[in-house]
Amino acid sequence: MRIKPTSRNVLLWGVLLAIGFACTNTTTQEETKQKPNIILIFADDMGYGDVGVFGHPTIKTPNLDRLAYEGQKWTNFYVAAPVCTPSRAGLMTGRLPIRSGMCSDQHRVLFPDSKGGLPENEITIASALKKADYSTAMIGKWHLGHLSSFDPNAHGFDYYFGIPYSNDMDQTLPEGVGYYEACANPKVSYFNVPLKRNRETIEQPADQNTITKRYTEEAVNYIAAHKDQPFFLYMAHSMPHVPLFPSAEFKGKSLRGIYGDVIEEIDWSVGQVIDALKENGLDDNTLVVFTSDNGPWLIFNENGGSAGLLRGGKGGTYEGGMREPTVFWGPGMVAPGVVTELGTTMDLLPTFCKLAGAELPDDRVYDGYDISSVISEKGKSPRNEVFYYRGQQVYAVRKGAFKAHFITQPAYGSEGPTTNETPELYNLNVDPSEKYNIAEQHPDVIEELRELMEEHNATVVPVENQLEKR
Repeated sequence: MRIKPTSRNVLLWGVLLAIGFACTNTTTQEETKQKPNIILIFADDMGYGDVGVFGHPTIKTPNLDRLAYEGQKWTNFYVAAPVCTPSRAGLMTGRLPIRSGMCSDQHRVLFPDSKGGLPENEITIASALKKADYSTAMIGKWHLGHLSSFDPNAHGFDYYFGIPYSNDMDQTLPEGVGYYEACANPKVSYFNVPLKRNRETIEQPADQNTITKRYTEEAVNYIAAHKDQPFFLYMAHSMPHVPLFPSAEFKGKSLRGIYGDVIEEIDWSVGQVIDALKENGLDDNTLVVFTSDNGPWLIFNENGGSAGLLRGGKGGTYEGGMREPTVFWGPGMVAPGVVTELGTTMDLLPTFCKLAGAELPDDRVYDGYDISSVISEKGKSPRNEVFYYRGQQVYAVRKGAFKAHFITQPAYGSEGPTTNETPELYNLNVDPSEKYNIAEQHPDVIEELRELMEEHNATVVPVENQLEKR
């Protein structure tokens, strides 16, 4: 039966339509609100033992400690490589850097004269989340290619504020001042590193005395400006990579010296970010992850950090080079506790996409796993293995508790690699410091790990090497 369009019916339909529109609009707003904001804070060269909650006796990190107590402290969390560029490539793509050409046996990282960078066909965390209607920003050190075809704006970031590579590059040293002296007694003028806003250089050399503070101000402002839409903020600090530049407020503050000053300022920065979330009512819908790109740069002695009880540091494939202090925080999202299961920075891409409702194409090999079930304490980590790459080769393999070193080499120096006829074998659950070689007792485990490495190597397809372009 057709209803006649009387004034009463028109009014009734208007009310129903208004209610329907309101319900539809509310649902849309609720769906948008359900997408969590994601903040990834990445330190540079911070060691496993450089955070209070991970065991440092004199560096005070109350903000990171609190996040660990309120959230999750991960004790077996790894990076894709023990140096900057390949580690960051693995983080951004969820893929081992060998798959994107972002590692090399000749040049370990990208330099200001490099012509390569992260290929345009690689999918980053930012480009994946943009498809799920996220706003994206990168603040800090990029180091995946300084040319416009490789920079953050080319890889899914709406906004960029930071430096394109390590803070010790673009050296302009006066006669008689060598690199190590310049890092030990740094001046801003020694390192002509550009500070960029998107693709515009706004300061050169960057005033590194205030750079941590300015990164923090940018992050706080970004959070306030994007509180009404889901966002992904990647905040990659330039330090504690040498040269070390604490701001005036933190210089001389730490018992650990200038290195501790820098760590305590980074901890302050973390606190400012959390305060900004709370002030904008976003703390109950934001996941915050804190970790580092690789272990401490031990060759710089007291200006380098500490891997705590772990062996080795930056540049090497012992645990201290690739196992990082890692914290997940998010009230209502992260189940508090200590997580001893395996995880890596490559797991962040699929995990963030799962939380955001973003789909990844299945046209490539991913090395990351979705660990969202571990974050919410609804399941166990799907990861049971770690491949320790140095350059383009697998040096060591971990499966479960056991780790075999097939190739060993000092992190730095002229000594070349040694292929071990009998690989070193350690039970990392019992011996995280890799002190007690148990290879003779477990030849079967070594063989199993060797087979795992060979199976992995068979999945690697040669691609153009980006770090060797000059």
